[in-house]
Amino acid sequence: MKLYELIPFVAAITNLVLSLFVFSRDHKSTLNRVYLLWGTSIFVWNLGTYLLFQVSNPEDALFFARFLQFGVIFLPVSLFHLCCLIAGISRRRLFKGLYAVAVGLALTNFTPFFIRDVKNVGYAYYSEAGPGFWLFSALYAVLTTLTIVLLYRKQKVLPPLQRKRLRLLLIANGTLILFGNNDILPILRIYHYPFTSIQIYPLGSGAAIFYGLIVGYSVLQHQLLDIYVTLSRAAAQAVRIGFVFLMGFALLLAVYQFGPNSPSFTVYFYFASGLGVLVVTTIVASIIFPRLFGAGSDSLERRILGDRFEYHDKISGFIQSVPWYSDTNVLLDDLHDLLVMTIKSRSYHLVLLDEGTRAFSLLRAHPESNRNRAVDLQHDAPVFQYFYSTRADHLSLGQGAGRLGESKMEADARTQLEPFESDVCLPFFAEQDPVGLLMLGRKQNDEPYTPHDLYLLKSLVKNLSVMINQIRLKKKIVVAEEMELLGRMSAGLAHDLNNLLTPVRTFQQFFAAGMPKSDAILELLPVAMRNLDTVQSYIREALFFSRTQSLNLIQASLEQAIQSAIKLVEPAASEKQIKVELVPPVGDSDVEMDDVLILRLIGNLLSNAIDASPAGTVVQAVLLRLPRTEISRDWYRVQVVDQGEGISKENLKRIMMPYFSTKNQGDGKRGFGLGLAIARKIVHLHHGNLYIASEERKGTTVQVDLPSKQNTQPAQLKTPAPVPG
Repeated sequence: MKLYELIPFVAAITNLVLSLFVFSRDHKSTLNRVYLLWGTSIFVWNLGTYLLFQVSNPEDALFFARFLQFGVIFLPVSLFHLCCLIAGISRRRLFKGLYAVAVGLALTNFTPFFIRDVKNVGYAYYSEAGPGFWLFSALYAVLTTLTIVLLYRKQKVLPPLQRKRLRLLLIANGTLILFGNNDILPILRIYHYPFTSIQIYPLGSGAAIFYGLIVGYSVLQHQLLDIYVTLSRAAAQAVRIGFVFLMGFALLLAVYQFGPNSPSFTVYFYFASGLGVLVVTTIVASIIFPRLFGAGSDSLERRILGDRFEYHDKISGFIQSVPWYSDTNVLLDDLHDLLVMTIKSRSYHLVLLDEGTRAFSLLRAHPESNRNRAVDLQHDAPVFQYFYSTRADHLSLGQGAGRLGESKMEADARTQLEPFESDVCLPFFAEQDPVGLLMLGRKQNDEPYTPHDLYLLKSLVKNLSVMINQIRLKKKIVVAEEMELLGRMSAGLAHDLNNLLTPVRTFQQFFAAGMPKSDAILELLPVAMRNLDTVQSYIREALFFSRTQSLNLIQASLEQAIQSAIKLVEPAASEKQIKVELVPPVGDSDVEMDDVLILRLIGNLLSNAIDASPAGTVVQAVLLRLPRTEISRDWYRVQVVDQGEGISKENLKRIMMPYFSTKNQGDGKRGFGLGLAIARKIVHLHHGNLYIASEERKGTTVQVDLPSKQNTQPAQLKTPAPVPG
């Protein structure tokens, strides 16, 4: 098979696959339907041309010559229609008339009126034109000229992206029309180029391949034909490999076509040629696609493939990460980077409903000068009424956004948002109600937002709506929990202070009624004085818990701090016949800490353990050096283990809450419920961790992990896990 025989077959397959792909994207689109007609016409034309190369008798040649003309007849009309649609030119009556003429010519195709006969020109059979084909040639000349003129004039007044689309289409159409005219000449009985003896060969099929590649590139790079393909990095890599493969295949095909046929050195020639093709392909690939080799400047590659895969990947990656955000400010900061640095919007306005004032306010804006813009939007504003009633997922606001037949509500919504100078508006919904708007200005390069851009933005806004609603719900839950805690604290505070101040009040009442008896004074005075001391202790603990403490850090031994705490609690332990022992580690245990607060922390934990332990048991203070998880510092673990009754699962959930206490031994010994809350605060001030593991009738273990140094650098590995409960 000769090279010129293979070209029409490749052209037929290329354009058929491309047209079917375009049609499969949206079979309801008029543009895609016209493209399918045009691609099918090229397929029929090139398949018939290929078959003409294969036949050996005039009868079969005449059949295939007339077969391919069905594709040729509809080519100029469908191409003209296609280019008008892409350029935004609507002439329905003209198109209907042109298609009627094409159908009329097609009906005459199997008669001598259109193709009279075929002629063998040496390398293939060619059609001989009848009167109908001369009429078609005139129509072809007019339509192709109009196509070129329309595309040229239209691309001069379009925005940059659409201008790139039409320029590529203009180049491809010019090439196809030029070489298509070349193929028509033999049909009109012109077998040699004018003023030469050079025989005319069919070049239109090669132009059809070129046209298919240009359209495919435009679909990928510039979203031609409303086909918006998002490629992942893996798919982008496949595209690069595909380019390299086609380049190598083309070189091998050229070697096969033009190489010598002498059997004496054919094997060696093709072996050497294969190595040469491999070297050339590798060199060219390393220049054009350096990402295949992991190094080099990729400026040429970006011009060929563009960076739309990375651009879309960044948006898709952000959308996938949205559910992991727990802080609205961090989420909005990253959203700002996405809109300004990735999507490259010149401006944006984020309007959200303030649940406190129940009014819409401008939460974020870019540039900074827009942050002070007043927002006069109410729930009954036209823009919210439009989104609420239509359930639309966006509203176009740029120039030419309005369309004939739009509703008054839609027009009013656009008018209301004109001061924001935006191109597109997307709504935030909470269940059925719109609760905000995201308005995006034009891109920095003046390219419009493509349908795939809008698809990604709509997905982004939908996920942001869910995430913002979840964060707001969490805040409501936190506020409710804080109110519940405040109520519990107030009740505990009132109960404790009332009990403690009752003897003082009684003592005061005795003196108000007159000088009390000495025995009454001797009985009430010690109680009143003790309770006043307890109230002062209560207030000191409450103030410690409420204030933000600053640490007085020194380098001290954690083991000595534990031993000092044990000495402080020994009288209480001896009273209950409980032994407190230290299980020290081997080696140094110096820690950067506030020794007063750490002494208070360990003493508090030991006191709790003694209170919970039955007589005759042992309370252990265990000191461990943990396996190293960071380069710059060590971690130590202090465990206070008792053999008491343990803590129920229900109480274990609340044990850290301020003013929650399980002790009930009278005013003198009853706890205030601040001990563990204060202990946790001391641990957190030292950037450590506190865990409690307990089971009923199996005792309790309180675990404190402390770093040896107080640095602010994030840990390279996670801090140790808590002990199993």
